[in-house]
Amino acid sequence: MASEISSVASSPPAATAPTGRSVEPKANVAPKVSDIKSVDIQFDPAKARQNLHAAVSMLNEQMASTKQGLGFSFDESINAPVIKVSNIYTGEVVRQIPTEDVLHMAHKIDDLKGILFNKVV
Repeated sequence: MASEISSVASSPPAATAPTGRSVEPKANVAPKVSDIKSVDIQFDPAKARQNLHAAVSMLNEQMASTKQGLGFSFDESINAPVIKVSNIYTGEVVRQIPTEDVLHMAHKIDDLKGILFNKVV
């Protein structure tokens, strides 16, 4: 009897399947890891900037053909596109993203770059 108790205590309990039959636990098997393959990622920032400028001009051409008051441009100081919604009859700018104040502040910060920081981190 003592040998039966020790053999039961040393093995993990069997799980019961939904059908009522006991299921033996699976042994701990480590997953196989294959060798890591190096990937050569090629990114050309000049080509990406050229593609962005081409996309902006294409959007402007499409908006001009639909006679909508929507214009796109790219601001080098903030390194981001600028979107303007204007009234096509009066030329008044209805909405600009980012706003003119944000662009003005970004240009001023860009002017102060050499004064505030003289090292690149």
